[in-house]
This record gives sequence, structure tokens and C-alpha cells, in this order.
Amino acid sequence: MQLAIDPRFGDFDGEDPLFAQIADDLQHKAWSVIPNALPPALAAQLHQQLLSLDEQQFARAGVGRNNDFTLNNFVRRDEIRWIDGSSAAEKDWLQWSNRLRLFLNRRLFLGLFSFESHFAHYPPGAFYKKHVDAFKGNPRKDPTNRVLSVVAYFNPGWLPEDGGELALYDEQQVEPFLSVTPAFATLVVFLSEEVPHEVRPARRDRYSIAGWYRVNNSVNDQIDPPR
Repeated sequence: MQLAIDPRFGDFDGEDPLFAQIADDLQHKAWSVIPNALPPALAAQLHQQLLSLDEQQFARAGVGRNNDFTLNNFVRRDEIRWIDGSSAAEKDWLQWSNRLRLFLNRRLFLGLFSFESHFAHYPPGAFYKKHVDAFKGNPRKDPTNRVLSVVAYFNPGWLPEDGGELALYDEQQVEPFLSVTPAFATLVVFLSEEVPHEVRPARRDRYSIAGWYRVNNSVNDQIDPPR
């Protein structure tokens, strides 16, 4: 996907430097990885909520959507809990994510319409094999409608020997071009259909948020994705 920057906002006074860096990265290389990116107060809130969740509040993650949803231990073994805005931390996360959506729409003409996200817990040894978040082609015809993927990490004191890296791939290469350590407050943003990726097994519990911005697939007053 070729992205264009709206020249009206190229020198926008007072723009968020983080959002501007993400937009610039997406424009030039389709992905952005920024350590210590999340606002400290927001990162602390979300980390505290993750620590407060018990095992019963997470559900096994699957693959596919709606009628195509299945559990597949060969592909992924993580656990998730969808974010619905029911806590102050979740509300703040969704507000922050919406600000990013509005900024990227203004700067890159992405047409992002809605956002969904979940907490993710990878127990020791859990993984998610190499995949893409959306199929190549017109995102408005893709059943997932996913255009942009976001991952944020909540793992204080993470060491290289802990494993659990997010490996990013070029479509034409067998080996990853980048392995991202899931360190606390690191943010990863990438075009959903252009960056294959995998989560490698970790040696300790690994926590994150994964989210996706979608385009509007509404037909005959039926909203898809739902707001």
C-alpha cells in the first residue's frame, strides 16, 4: 500500500511528536517500532489492570472470524481478553488510540473507521506462528477489513534471554528483518497486509495489547465493522 502525506499538515504546529514519527515511519517503510512510546501514566494504568486480571478472565485465542473461528494449537497458544472500555484504564487506552486514528487519517488518508483491541497473555512456551493480519488486495473487500495493526508491551525488566520476540518479516525473505523485544511501553505499528510477523516462545509470562484499525465496510445501512 502506497501512503501519501497530506501536504496541508506537513508543518502542523503542536502535533504529537510520537504520532508524527509513526506517520513518517509508515510512509517510508510500512512499520514503526518505538521503545518507551506509551505515555507513562497510561502504560502504568494498563499494566496495573493486566496484573489485576485473573486467569479465568482470559480466553483461549483462535484464528479466523465469525463462522471461520477455530482453536489451533499448532498456530497460536496465547490467551486474550477483549478491551471494551469498562475500566478507567481501558477508556484511556481507547481515547489514546482514537487520537492516533484521527492523526493518521489526517496525515496519511488511511480512512481508518474503527478500532478493536485485546489484552494478550502468552504463558511460558506460548507462541503465534508467522502470519499476516489481513490479506493482500482491497481492504474493503477483505472480510477482516484490517488496515493497521498496533501492539503495545507491558513487561518490565524483560531480558534478551527471556525470549518472546515479535519477529517482523519482509514478504520476500525467509529470515526476519527485525526482532522486537517486548519491553515495557514499546509500541509497534504496521500495515496489516504488508508485514508478516510471528511471536516467538518466551521463558516467562508475556503481556501485551494487540489492536487493529479497520476501514468501513458498511452496506445498505448495515455497519461493518460495528461501532
